[in-house]
Amino acid sequence: MKINIITLGCSKNIADSEHVAGHLKKAGFQLFFDRSRNDCDIVIVNTCGFIGDAKEESVNTLLEQIAIKQRSRKERKLIAIGCLIERYRDELKAELPEIDAFYGVHQWGELVRSLEAEYHDTLESERLQSTPKHFAYLKISEGCNRSCSYCAIPLIRGKHVSRPIDDIIAEAKNMVDNGVKELIIIAQDTTYYGLDIYGERKLGTLLNRLATESGAQWIRLHYTYPASFPTDAIEAIAKHDNICKYIDIPLQHINSRILHSMQRGVDREATIKLLDDFRKLIPNVAIRTTLIVGYPGETEEEFEELKEFVSKARFSRMGVFAYSPEEGTAAFALADSVSDEEKQRRVDELMSIQEQIALENNEAFVGKNLRVIVDRCEGDYWICRSEFDSPDVDNEVLVPADSPMRVGNFYSVQIVDAMEHDLMAKYLE
Repeated sequence: MKINIITLGCSKNIADSEHVAGHLKKAGFQLFFDRSRNDCDIVIVNTCGFIGDAKEESVNTLLEQIAIKQRSRKERKLIAIGCLIERYRDELKAELPEIDAFYGVHQWGELVRSLEAEYHDTLESERLQSTPKHFAYLKISEGCNRSCSYCAIPLIRGKHVSRPIDDIIAEAKNMVDNGVKELIIIAQDTTYYGLDIYGERKLGTLLNRLATESGAQWIRLHYTYPASFPTDAIEAIAKHDNICKYIDIPLQHINSRILHSMQRGVDREATIKLLDDFRKLIPNVAIRTTLIVGYPGETEEEFEELKEFVSKARFSRMGVFAYSPEEGTAAFALADSVSDEEKQRRVDELMSIQEQIALENNEAFVGKNLRVIVDRCEGDYWICRSEFDSPDVDNEVLVPADSPMRVGNFYSVQIVDAMEHDLMAKYLE
């Protein structure tokens, strides 16, 4: 039987889908990760329930799959899993009776066993990769102990649970043995890693061991948190050549009053000092962040403070979200005082500032040589990335398709032109 898994949302969901798929493949199913396929016996949709837009996309995808199921000439089973199901299972069951089964984020075992497959206590024991062969996401923990006022993730995923270091190293080695060259470290909060099982933060220790033991050529750190950022993790990034000089750190805001209301555990001063530490200890580091505008009570003056901060911080990469009220969170009780139109205006203003910064940052690379990895060939170009770029969310380096390159390999290129979000390059070797 054929099973198609459609994954929505973040890279943590990708890792979950891959672990589920690993169990099902071992049981003899044919597995696909292809939204365009309509010939499978079972379709599993791994949903996202993070913010309004993500929830809307998940519901629309389920409706799309229901319509395909109803048009199908053969028996087809539709299963909904993941974050949206964890939050709204009862409502979805009532509204979408055409879906055959629902499983939340703590029910992978039940899902696998319902399809008469064997399930192990930890999903890490089996995995079927859905990303291109040369990069993979490595989840180091589940859940989150933070209490950010706007975020529903702890309600969905539960408390932080770290995986043992030896288990992570074993999985990393296995992935590298199977062709992975770039490991992307993910969790709800990677900086919290180790506190629950070792009594102290162990992200630095983990990074050092991955750098020396995994065999990965690139190791990239995602989803860090600004409060109590472990200094040894910064030192590990600076120390090892195979750890990308790249930090993904959602800051959300810079105004101290808003950060306090958001329950972020940091203020303006601590945030600026942390960014200074990154740049002092890791020369040429690329810092990626995300920000939230239109948080309840955000004044025009506080937004202007955020604009000034973005102008001065000069992030390598940046995304901006309009605040979305989420049931069950602390901020849901606050008046959503900024209109949708004003939120969008603020998103647009911040992104306009960042686009100019991004262009200037990219122009500084013209004439320089970079080491890149090739992700794919598209049209007239090889689509590549440098160590400063994560898949799907960051810049791409475009090299003419007639260059002697192959997907998944590293090459040296020279940057010849720059745009806001892309670099043009020529092949060197």
